[in-house]
Amino acid sequence: MPAGFLTRRVALLLPLVLAACGGGDDDQAFEPLRFNYLPPIQLNVAAIQTEQRFVPSGVAPDVSGLDPAPPIAALRAMAADRLQAFGTANRAVFAILDATMARQGDVLRGSFAVSLTMYGDDGSQRGFAEARVESRHSGRIDDLRSVLYDMTKSMMNDMNVEFEYQIHRNLKSWLTTASAPDTPVQQAPLDGSAPAQSPAPAPADGSGGAPPPQAGPDETPAPAPGPVETPAYPPSYLQVPPDQPQ
Repeated sequence: MPAGFLTRRVALLLPLVLAACGGGDDDQAFEPLRFNYLPPIQLNVAAIQTEQRFVPSGVAPDVSGLDPAPPIAALRAMAADRLQAFGTANRAVFAILDATMARQGDVLRGSFAVSLTMYGDDGSQRGFAEARVESRHSGRIDDLRSVLYDMTKSMMNDMNVEFEYQIHRNLKSWLTTASAPDTPVQQAPLDGSAPAQSPAPAPADGSGGAPPPQAGPDETPAPAPGPVETPAYPPSYLQVPPDQPQ
């Protein structure tokens, strides 16, 4: 075989080889979905369990196995990042009820569902909340993995909102909250001076509660004010009495 033919063949195959080797870079672009940047949900229980009650079929139309962010892993991450046990008794069970990603032609459909059940130490159910979100994508799909990733990320954002809403709606008594202060917080000036005091209430005699002015060392004390005389005419005539010329 001529050497020139081999050279041309290698030159044609080289871009394909480089493209195949570069496939790992695409995988690295899909970061795992985590939710520890959101405020935690603190529960008054001693333990939190996670149960997977949904198993993907793994056959068409199921395409969850092609998702760079598998829905089950994303839902587990949500429970691990957001739910915290802050009690000494009872337990909570977080369950994955649905994590479907299905494709039919140019249509992708997603459906996620989770529940949170509260149990007493005696095994009795004390509370329950369930959250569900759905999404649909239609149109041409050039990169299935990218579309699945973006769709899962969007659905998980919705799930975090819906999950927290359902907990506050149905399990509010199981949430731990900081008690509000009984007295207002006094603000201190930034210059380090003493904080301003609230004005004292005015006395019942209407004097206003302010102390009389003190005379300086070289000043003559002002005489105490005498009683106020009530005029003989009505107050509306104070400016120009009718019996006096203007």
